[in-house]
Amino acid sequence: MIKKVLAVSITTIFTFNLHSAEPSAFGAGDLDDPQPYGLSSSEKVVLENKNEIQSIVTKTKNQIFQMDSMKEQIDGLRSVVENLTRTSHQNKIDLSKLDIKIISDLNNSNEYEKRLTTVTQNNAKQIEKTNLAVKQLDDIVKKIDISFVTKDEFNALVEDFNKFKILLKKELKTKTDEVSTNSSRTNWDVLTDAKSNFNKKFYSKSIKDFEYLITKNFKSAYSHYMVGEMLYRRKDYANAIAYFKKSADLYSKAGYMPTLMLHTAKAMQETGDVEKAKVFYNAIASSYPNSKEAKIALKNLETIK
Repeated sequence: MIKKVLAVSITTIFTFNLHSAEPSAFGAGDLDDPQPYGLSSSEKVVLENKNEIQSIVTKTKNQIFQMDSMKEQIDGLRSVVENLTRTSHQNKIDLSKLDIKIISDLNNSNEYEKRLTTVTQNNAKQIEKTNLAVKQLDDIVKKIDISFVTKDEFNALVEDFNKFKILLKKELKTKTDEVSTNSSRTNWDVLTDAKSNFNKKFYSKSIKDFEYLITKNFKSAYSHYMVGEMLYRRKDYANAIAYFKKSADLYSKAGYMPTLMLHTAKAMQETGDVEKAKVFYNAIASSYPNSKEAKIALKNLETIK
């Protein structure tokens, strides 16, 4: 009965929701999280490209809106220019009508000069308005030129995508090489080698072997725990938490659970998630009261209260 309650207690700790101060990996490896962590190198490149693409999509939407607005302005200016053109043409006609016959019928040359001055002034005003309209059109063209995604920006995005493809290809090749290397060993052989390398502190080799076992779904809970332990010792706390959580999800009754929970709490404390660390420390003290991990948990609680 006690073991049953203990298992439920441990499982509950890892399944609280955010509103209950969930002491979990908080979206480790989740690209949709506002501040994701625990990402692989490929996922980091994907996230960078995703953010870049989102930025360009937003910029493009803004450009479309600006273009629609500019089209309306251009249509309005076009109407102004067409009207000015018609007026200017009419002025030319008016000038042509001032021929010798009309001039001879005028009482004196002063009347002719007045009419000529009036027409000239009207033309000058129309020319001034036309120049203003042309300047406004020029400003709009400059705005369009500045707003659109430049060729350099587009090329940079293409280059980032190509880098990602190269990186992904390398990772796939590495995985293929690992499978080839492990093909001559049984899963038990790999597990034995992984433990041996762990004891020798050859963490890189040990992690590769445990990761291989995870892909084979062999001792998956234990393998996740061991990878988490090595990441924890390397002070890669965010990724360590992600592996600890997965291990607890797979098997919450494991004998290493007190250590897993203690190191999860310490990792959270190191990453600044003090409130969640407190939840874990208290859970260890209540679930494993006679363990050395419980004593450490209580001591750590006193330092952060």
